Amino acid sequence: MADPRFHDRSSVKTLSELAAIAGAELHSEDSADISVEDVAPLAEAEEGQISFLDNIKYKSDFITTKATACIVSEKMVQHAPEGVHLLVSKTPYKSYALVAQAFYPEEFPAAQVSDGAHVHDKATLADGCVIEAGAVSEEGASIGAGSWIGANAIVSKNVEIGSKCRVGSHATISHAIIGENVRMYPGVRIGQDGFGFAIDPAGHVKVPQLGRVVIEDNVEIGANTCIDRGAGPDTVIGAGTWIDNLVQIGHNVKIGRGCVLIAQSGVAGSSVLEDYAVVAAQGGVAGHLTVGMGAQVGAQAGVMRDVPAGEKVLGSPAMPVKDAMRQFATLRKLASKD
Repeated sequence: MADPRFHDRSSVKTLSELAAIAGAELHSEDSADISVEDVAPLAEAEEGQISFLDNIKYKSDFITTKATACIVSEKMVQHAPEGVHLLVSKTPYKSYALVAQAFYPEEFPAAQVSDGAHVHDKATLADGCVIEAGAVSEEGASIGAGSWIGANAIVSKNVEIGSKCRVGSHATISHAIIGENVRMYPGVRIGQDGFGFAIDPAGHVKVPQLGRVVIEDNVEIGANTCIDRGAGPDTVIGAGTWIDNLVQIGHNVKIGRGCVLIAQSGVAGSSVLEDYAVVAAQGGVAGHLTVGMGAQVGAQAGVMRDVPAGEKVLGSPAMPVKDAMRQFATLRKLASKD
């Protein structure tokens, strides 16, 4: 159960209500009026709570769970313990996420501009904004309706932020056009200079970074992630992309819709990630490359060539997963020989 000091729970719900929310089906219509009051992990769930099973490795927890109800796939119904009511879903984890959101909906605070905030006379705040103490909104900045700027965050000159966005504390945003419902966690740096310079023995010469960062709707950007502005063309983050903490995105990078970049990964300048590409933790993509639609770059992989659409790569230099596994197996055999 979530700690009530930090998380506010909504009202009790029936399983028929939750099935509709989750896009699931009741395994038995007799369960329709059963009520639950909270979500919980399988191993910790108690009477009055609902859990889920999406990974076969937790089957033993499912068999012994004390939850009142559980969200499962059709193939796991046969393993359900007696007395546990079932919601059957093709995507149990997604269904659980929707149920958890129903019990713990995100709520923005009431509109308020703190006396300790610094809002320029020529900045524009739409209705319903929250501007916390120490936050700065510079000349020409525009912040959309219902957006929330955290303590000590800086929205620089002429930046545009759409409605229902959230900027975490101590974040800095410059040279950026940001869509709606974008969440930027604490310490994010958006729009700083790209790493652009001409190498010269007499002293490197800086190339002015004259582009912007354009972030489309429904993007999440994790804590302490950095997104450089373009050198001339813009750096673009496509709608629905999710970026974890401590990710580096270089200048002129184009990231498509629905991409996922996981902690400590990086994309060097002018590379392209097409729609729904994934870069796993500590994966790196060198500059001026293309990672095709739906391709997956494994953890700690180093991408030094284009990755075709749908391909999964691993290793450094990155190669198709099957090739990488053969190499690992061969090295293991060689190392084991006397």
